[in-house]
Amino acid sequence: MEQQQTNIVGGPKTSAQGPGPEVMAANTLEGNDVYNAEGETLGDIKAIMIDVPRGRVAYAVLSRGGILGMGEKLFAIPWAALKLDTDRKCFVLHVDKETLKNAPGFDKDNWPRMADETWARDLHKYYNQDIYW
Repeated sequence: MEQQQTNIVGGPKTSAQGPGPEVMAANTLEGNDVYNAEGETLGDIKAIMIDVPRGRVAYAVLSRGGILGMGEKLFAIPWAALKLDTDRKCFVLHVDKETLKNAPGFDKDNWPRMADETWARDLHKYYNQDIYW
């Protein structure tokens, strides 16, 4: 099985101190902004979802719109679709705003069953990503 990784761009990947950016606490990435290749803001990372049986990061949950959590729409983004930019402390997702607007989303009170392989395959296909398992 081929290992998929999130691309990391930016400054030096090694430092004398600290674990990152190759190994980081998930909560240090929550709240990071997400931009597309054109530099447009797409939202921010709300959560990082772990596939516990496989020991892999499965998705990042992107939050878009709303005020103080009210009216926001959430999107599961396959982890491999994101690129971490360590210089700007953000993620880059190569989709335009229209693609994200039309993406399958959900609200904070109605999450999909992310372990459902049919749902996951459709999601990966939407973002042109190979499934990770």
